[in-house]
Amino acid sequence: MSSNRACHVVALVMAAGYSRRFGPSDKRCALMPNGQTLLAASLANVQKAFIHLRVAVREEEDPALLGIPEDVALVCVRKAHLGLGASLAEAVGALGCDPDLDDIDAVAILLGDMPYLKQETLLALQRRASRDTIVRPCFEGQQGHPVIFGRAMWPALERLSGSDGAKGVIKQYASRLRECPVADAGILRDIDAPADLSRAV
Repeated sequence: MSSNRACHVVALVMAAGYSRRFGPSDKRCALMPNGQTLLAASLANVQKAFIHLRVAVREEEDPALLGIPEDVALVCVRKAHLGLGASLAEAVGALGCDPDLDDIDAVAILLGDMPYLKQETLLALQRRASRDTIVRPCFEGQQGHPVIFGRAMWPALERLSGSDGAKGVIKQYASRLRECPVADAGILRDIDAPADLSRAV
């Protein structure tokens, strides 16, 4: 990693959802064309770009069964059944109480079903991060993920509830939003249905 800025951003991969749109099987364990599980493929990209990483899972789950490496730190959430917003609030609260993250300036919120993100995209976003800004990538005018929230916005994230995610926080702090143009369609590509697994990159 070429920038010290990367040392001050923690990646939070949200992998505690139920993915009901995917069908009866666990989306996180679905196999990609290369033989990796969806979650493992998504994590592999994140690990290449971030020094600090946490993965949010439901507290009753076995991370090994999800393909999460033993050396990856977990955030175990209890409120996943209430929606993404509730899970985010709980997970960000845990980050704020983690003494190992006292020097962190921002959190990159990533989704566990986005395996096509490029390393250079993740590094570019980190270089723009600060305690007081929100950084969001865009590809050909379309806004995508991940979004990096400066630590000044963490209290607002901790107040989230339900299933709406962090859109309300972005709207609340619109003056602090910084768009980051990238040449990476992967910021728009999540896996919603089994057919998505075999689409060309």
